Amino acid sequence: MELKDFLFTPITLLAIYILAYLLRNRVTDQLTYRYFIPGLTVKLTGALALGLIYQFYYQGGDTFNYFDQSRVIHDAIMKDPLNGLRLLLATGKYEASTFNYASQIYWYRSPSEYFIIKLAAVFGLFNDHCYSSIAILFGTFCFSGVWALYHSFKRIAPQQHLLLALAILFVPSVFFWGSGLMKDTITLGALGWMFYGFHRGLIEKRLSILTILTIAGAFYIIFQVKIYILLSFLPPAIYWVFLENSKHFNLKLLRFIIRPLMVILGVFLAYQAAINVTRGDIKYDISNIAERTKINAEYIYRISLLQEGSAYYLGELDGSIVSMLKIAPKAINVTLFRPYLWEIANPLMLLSALESLVFTLLFIGLLIKPGLWQCLWLTIQQPVIQFCMVFTIILAFAVGLNSYNFGTLVRYKIQLLPFFLSGMVLLKHFYSLSTTHSNTTRDEPQNVREIYEIR
Repeated sequence: MELKDFLFTPITLLAIYILAYLLRNRVTDQLTYRYFIPGLTVKLTGALALGLIYQFYYQGGDTFNYFDQSRVIHDAIMKDPLNGLRLLLATGKYEASTFNYASQIYWYRSPSEYFIIKLAAVFGLFNDHCYSSIAILFGTFCFSGVWALYHSFKRIAPQQHLLLALAILFVPSVFFWGSGLMKDTITLGALGWMFYGFHRGLIEKRLSILTILTIAGAFYIIFQVKIYILLSFLPPAIYWVFLENSKHFNLKLLRFIIRPLMVILGVFLAYQAAINVTRGDIKYDISNIAERTKINAEYIYRISLLQEGSAYYLGELDGSIVSMLKIAPKAINVTLFRPYLWEIANPLMLLSALESLVFTLLFIGLLIKPGLWQCLWLTIQQPVIQFCMVFTIILAFAVGLNSYNFGTLVRYKIQLLPFFLSGMVLLKHFYSLSTTHSNTTRDEPQNVREIYEIR
């Protein structure tokens, strides 16, 4: 942190809040108005807090590596705008005209990291490349996507606007680890916009050029930064769209015949999308994913053992899909419900463990009321709940299997937490609707008799 942070950070904050107050009436309604500024505030607070934690607790880290390397591009733009533009458009290949700059960037040939570096350089143009201001702009982008996500879920269950706000906007790990100058911040914002685009364009049938551009832009960002999130999102999202559209067939017999065919087609298209997205990618190609997972997990576990208390072990991997599936339940459990309180090794793990305890209690509460079978039935009946839970399970499996370190796990899982928690809120919502409808139906004959008796 430098002296100019104290100059540009207040200016950036002031500009963002002025814009937020100007836009609030356009992006909120009577139910969501009260959450907009508080949601933005916790995001911006998280962006600043993350920088302070990395500076004074970790004494360095990826967030400052992105910042330092983006300074190279910023300096190039200031001194030689043409070469600066070349660096922004570069795809990892060295060129004679920009070699002096590119050779200073350690992650120049790493596409996902270099994308974040370029984005930080662009944001730095508005504040003389000030770390805190750049982090705030990252957090602001993420908030825009998270708010779009909240807006979509609120349209599905307006009565649950408070619980959905808590689940999406105010989860501590999400607004802390998903707010600063990090990859997770950008992917979480893009994921929110992608869900918004799918819901608005393909579920509510309000498809427009802007919606298509929103989906395409979010797809591009996630594809560039973390492809595995697309692998987790696309199959259940396409499946969700097909299930929702199968509801519109009026004849029960036609719906009975067509719906299974649409589901099969949806699963097939989702699988093909996953294959095409990852084809040729060394890390995520479906044909190599089991072997790459084994190598990655073993490497991270060995490194994590050097950090006392941060490593966890799920079981042996032999590079086959079968070995991955064997430890899938453990991987999902570690992502959603660990670390446990007795696994705490440092203050940050305490916060994560307490949060995981809350998730565990909420989940157990659902198993008690409405109960396991009722939850399964409601999930089968409501495609949006199916999407939330399937996406959560797929991404929890991938994250838990590849992290092997509680420190990285808490960052990687923030992408799924809003969907996991929102899925539980929707279960509660549709259970309440079903019991209300049942009581109303049961009481109706008696009410009719009472009316006739009065007459």
